[in-house]
Amino acid sequence: MPDSLNPIDWRTRGIKHVAAGAKSGDTPETLGMNREVAISGARTGSVALWAGTNRIEPNSRTGAHHHGALESVIYIISGTAHMRWGDKLEFITEARAGDFFLVPPYVPHQEINASATEVLHCALVRSGTEEVVVNLPDLVAVDEPEWIATR
Repeated sequence: MPDSLNPIDWRTRGIKHVAAGAKSGDTPETLGMNREVAISGARTGSVALWAGTNRIEPNSRTGAHHHGALESVIYIISGTAHMRWGDKLEFITEARAGDFFLVPPYVPHQEINASATEVLHCALVRSGTEEVVVNLPDLVAVDEPEWIATR
């Protein structure tokens, strides 16, 4: 907290605005996903969060991956997402524009664009300051995952 002897320079340590066009693709890649970073420790000085967006083209899916010890929140901006998860991607659920997913640490998962015509566009927030992506190219998924109802 600031005090009269040590005031905080709010001009340089205050609000950071990142314009849409200032996002960066300089983030680890996952097959089938166009991820862009807006907020991170390196880019904006964030001390606890990473935030960005992703786009998944129609009829596409990402490779299986997880984000290590980070918790992730995914907000569906537009489109319909199917999310598979588990050691064999044996579970699946659906989210539409306005819905959220919470992805706990270390959960293997795969995002799927459920539309044949519309891009799936999402906002992402993670509980650390830098992107952690562990791609799982050797994960063998079950053919028919179990559908889990929306909560």
